[in-house]
Amino acid sequence: MTDRISRFAVPELAELPEDVRARILAVQEKAGFVPNVFLMLAHRPAEFRAFFDYHDALMEKDVGLSKAEREMIVVATSGAGNCLYCVVAHGAVLRIRARHPRVADQLATNYRKAEITPRQRAMLDFAIKLSTRGGEVEDADFDALRAHGFDDEAIWDIGAITAFFSMSNRLVHLTGTPPNEAFYLMGRLPKQ
Repeated sequence: MTDRISRFAVPELAELPEDVRARILAVQEKAGFVPNVFLMLAHRPAEFRAFFDYHDALMEKDVGLSKAEREMIVVATSGAGNCLYCVVAHGAVLRIRARHPRVADQLATNYRKAEITPRQRAMLDFAIKLSTRGGEVEDADFDALRAHGFDDEAIWDIGAITAFFSMSNRLVHLTGTPPNEAFYLMGRLPKQ
């Protein structure tokens, strides 16, 4: 791994606006480290705020999709998008939220072979299609989701999470941001 967090300047915490610094320190307090993406995005505080506001609006609710299912979308589409950072970081979160140490690796490699439900498979079929062949999405894709019990709000969330993390993947590609070492082992073994 490299010590470089970004191809662009990474500001010192003391140089950041108070609200951005407070958010980073709160994450550090909870996780025990600062995820590199926070430092990378702090390069532009206004975009940092917008990014994390939208991230939280999509990922921190538990309506229509569970928090684990939201992370499944991130891991599967980030795998398809070749984003090492998002696969590793969100794979760690998924392992914890799903309480399943194998699922993130399965989804990042081949979600069709993963230990998931038919409903989750339909969700990921749609997310991968939107992520990789968005111009081919049609009404029949929505019908397939509805047949598995997804309503319009849940379908919007599947699509919005897919779109948001497509952008996030591209920002990581742009900046060359590596995943933190701590993410690799998180959620792989039960807590003692």
